[in-house]
Amino acid sequence: MQVGFIGYGLIGSEHVRDFKNQHDTDLAALSDVYQPRLEQGIAACGGRAKGYADFRKLLDDKDIQAVVISTPDHWHALMTIMACAAGKDVYVEKPLTLFIREGQWMVEAARRYKRVVQVGTQQRSGRHYQKAVEMLRGGYIGKVTSARMGSFRNIMPGFGSPADAAPPNDLDYDMWLGPAPERPYNSHRSLYHFRWFWDYSGGQMTNLGAHEIDIVQWAMQVKGPAAVSSSGGRFALEDDGETPDTQDALFEYPGFTALFSLREASAGHRGEGRLDFFGTKGSLGIDRGGFEVYPDMKIDPANAIPQFNGQPAGGPKHSSVQPEPWIQPFKMAGSSREQLDLHVRNFLDCVKSRERPIADVEQGHQVTTACHLANISLRTGRKIRWNPETGEIIDDAQAAQWLERPYRKPWDEVLRSFHL
Repeated sequence: MQVGFIGYGLIGSEHVRDFKNQHDTDLAALSDVYQPRLEQGIAACGGRAKGYADFRKLLDDKDIQAVVISTPDHWHALMTIMACAAGKDVYVEKPLTLFIREGQWMVEAARRYKRVVQVGTQQRSGRHYQKAVEMLRGGYIGKVTSARMGSFRNIMPGFGSPADAAPPNDLDYDMWLGPAPERPYNSHRSLYHFRWFWDYSGGQMTNLGAHEIDIVQWAMQVKGPAAVSSSGGRFALEDDGETPDTQDALFEYPGFTALFSLREASAGHRGEGRLDFFGTKGSLGIDRGGFEVYPDMKIDPANAIPQFNGQPAGGPKHSSVQPEPWIQPFKMAGSSREQLDLHVRNFLDCVKSRERPIADVEQGHQVTTACHLANISLRTGRKIRWNPETGEIIDDAQAAQWLERPYRKPWDEVLRSFHL
């Protein structure tokens, strides 16, 4: 199978390695708007890959069956739509979209052109994540009433505030911007640092939050929250970034809640990528390295509150009931490397079988939507109510304006040509 790669940055280079690990792929083409990365990517593909400065020429290559999109977030949707229309199957990195309507367009394009679209939420392919989901759905920790997730690190003092300047001669900055608003070139408005600007990204909420919210919605079998409240800001980092360095978001689902906390200026003690489910019989904590079930103690309800028999004059008398676990402890190890390889393998197998992949575009859209709703809440300063069935914000016309952003010319015309 001949595969083409669009974007060769931090994640793009990882995917070249991932696909190279598979026995049935030919790393046939690579595109990047930055010439040094284009050359590095071709070399990483084995030196024989065709190089394209313009991704549209890669999509025109009839020999390419599938593409891997690892660009900044603001390009994911339009490139995926164009690739589907060109007859390519797509492996696209998360976050899937820059705004909610893009996800609806991507789902429609994938279905219209009958394409396989895998989203890069690789945790779904981890065997220990799949086992944990099986146990959660089977009621192992009882009824799940809440989930807690977060990412904590300290990157003080931030990244500085470089002055605007002319773009490097070997970077096609206009193509890098693509459908995003026209802005003067700044070294932070390209390559890695794009994530701190609303023009190109939803910050760490859509980046890191998407991984954990994906597992919550997958395990709990829900399409999205009924309401989201979020607050925070860029309180500590001393730079020109816009997206929050501190953010808390509460997602309200039927029968349970989920809390995501983000800290970019306080490492705390939890680290990145930790997710805990809390049930009526215990809890389950999971990350990419494995998961563990922590049983709660079973106590006779008659003695639970207070945990003593009566209140005699001489003081409380301890109950004779000995607490016992409701469930048995359970542990299972995981492997980040395995998750990446298995996710690629699932995509390639689905390209052959035409089945939907484990992280289908529709599920990726639902997950990214939850993240976008948190950012809309943060930026409007109020709770956002959502209908996952209709894909609409409820009773808030002002907030609903955030569902879509205009594309810059000529990319708005490209989008309209697909009649989505």
